[in-house]
Formats: sequence, C-alpha cells, structure tokens
Amino acid sequence: MSTTTASRRWWRVASLAVGLVGSTLLFYGLRASGLSLRTALLTATVVGAVPTLVRLARGYRPRGLEAFFTVMLLAAVAVALLPGGGRLVLAKESLLTAATGVWFLLSTRSARPLAYQFARPMTEGRLGWPSGWESLWATSPAFRRMWRRSSLAWGVGTLADADGRVLLVATSPADAVPALSLGLFVATAVLLNVATTVFYARCGAFDRRGPFHRPGAVAAG
Repeated sequence: MSTTTASRRWWRVASLAVGLVGSTLLFYGLRASGLSLRTALLTATVVGAVPTLVRLARGYRPRGLEAFFTVMLLAAVAVALLPGGGRLVLAKESLLTAATGVWFLLSTRSARPLAYQFARPMTEGRLGWPSGWESLWATSPAFRRMWRRSSLAWGVGTLADADGRVLLVATSPADAVPALSLGLFVATAVLLNVATTVFYARCGAFDRRGPFHRPGAVAAG
C-alpha cells in the first residue's frame, strides 16, 4: 500500500470522526432552535451521514477502520429512524456499541480478528509497524496471539462503553446525553488505543531488531 493511499484513508477516518462531533454540535443547534429531542436527533444523524452516503453512492468502498466508522454511522441513522421517543432512541444507540463489542469478541476465534483487519490497511509497514503481515500471521504464533488478545481487549472495553451509555440515558437529562455519550466514546477510544499500543510495544511490534521486523523470521510463540 502506498503512502498516499494510506494518508487518504487516515484523512477519511479523521473526517468521519469529525462528523461525529459535528453531528453532536448540530443536535444542540437544532434543539436551541426549538426542535423536539427526537427530531433534532434524527436530523443531526442524517445530515452527518450525507457525505458518507454520497461517497458510497459514487462507488467508494471503505476498508478497515474507515469501514467500521462507516457501518456505525449508517447504523446510527437506522436507529434514529426507529419509532419511539427521543430518550428511547438514545438508549437504543447503546445497542450499536454493544453489538460492536460482541463482534470484537467473536472475531478472536475467526480467521482474522477485527483489530488486525482494522489496523492493517492503515498501519502495515508504517508508523514503526513491520511489513508483510500476512506472512507474519502464517508463521508467527506470537503475532496471531497479539491480535487476538487486542481484539479481546477492544471487545471488553466496547461492552463497558455500552453499559456506560445505558447508565447515562437512565441518570442524565436527555439533552445532556449526546454530549456525554460523545465524551465517553472519545475517552473509551483513547484509553483502548493507548492500552493496546503499549501492549503491541511490549509484544515487540515496534522493535526493529525483533522477529516481527526480520524478513522470513518466525517469532517465538
């Protein structure tokens, strides 16, 4: 994968993340203008998804982490369209997070765990990571174990995030939930990224003298 292609993917992921923030800000603007909680939620969610829908309509197919954000964004639109009051819609959003957590956990037994699938298009051969991940996957038990364990961590962390969202809906004013949920999302993502990056480093992922970076070497397992 070329540096230009990877940079474009990072830029699209960043754009999706900014879209989450923009949708939250739009929600509060719409509420200030007098729209109901549910109408503001639906409008903000749909408007935030428009750029992604346009790219998909033009034939673009995201991969890796970008695909994950895209699926979550479109699923949020589907949830917002479900019948029920605004607070019920807010509660149903936690189902998306819970489903993601279960997805991560189940992937630990799949051919390629989700953490591996998300990270590879963005970081393989870049940012200190080794190249030739498929070769490493085939030959290194330590490499496979690293990704299965990190997927497990993301699954547990994401399920904890889902529980936190339910608690926010149950105990916080409805208008405060979108901002609090966004804050929880950012905190969870930062914590999991830092924790798994430390874990990857301890596994030797960034050690250029280690077996992951030596062509043809098999990491001990």
